Amino acid sequence: MKSMHPFRQFIHNYTMISDAEWANIEKYLVRMEVKKETIILEEGKICRHLYFLESGLLRFFILKNGNDITKYFTDIPYCFTSIQSFEAQIPAKESIETLEDTVLWAMTSENVRSLFNLPSWNTFARKLIQEVQTYTDEILEEMQTETAENRYKKMLFEHDPLLQRVPLKHIASYLGIAPQSLSRIRKSTMTKRT
Repeated sequence: MKSMHPFRQFIHNYTMISDAEWANIEKYLVRMEVKKETIILEEGKICRHLYFLESGLLRFFILKNGNDITKYFTDIPYCFTSIQSFEAQIPAKESIETLEDTVLWAMTSENVRSLFNLPSWNTFARKLIQEVQTYTDEILEEMQTETAENRYKKMLFEHDPLLQRVPLKHIASYLGIAPQSLSRIRKSTMTKRT
């Protein structure tokens, strides 16, 4: 038996999808292999695709006063886009970069819109948007209420393998601290763990 497409497997986490509906979705998917440290979307450009991340790791970031500030990371398997830019077809306020060699499946905004006549796609999109919104709200709340040290400890607890794959400068900018401060936090955390 042929193995299931990774994007179809991902959709099944949210809703079941018939073979006929999957055939409609699959015809719009374009596979892309992207090298590490490639900018998929540049701030100021319009995001014209919804992507599914099959393998690799991504970083969303903004440039502020000449500084590169990490907003968040996206690990496999997950969908991603620059939401405001994609939905309104306006210039993106963020950039998206690959942190590893990456395999993506891309679908244009026109194709995404044409799929809303499929009940399963509607359900999938609604649930995914709710999940992303909840996750974004949690990040914002943590930034406002938690110290960088506590946020790092939470990352350590929830995303330990991710921390091995992301350069420390990006983790530091995500936490809103200097790399030297992150080194001190890491040392102190390691001392407490042993």
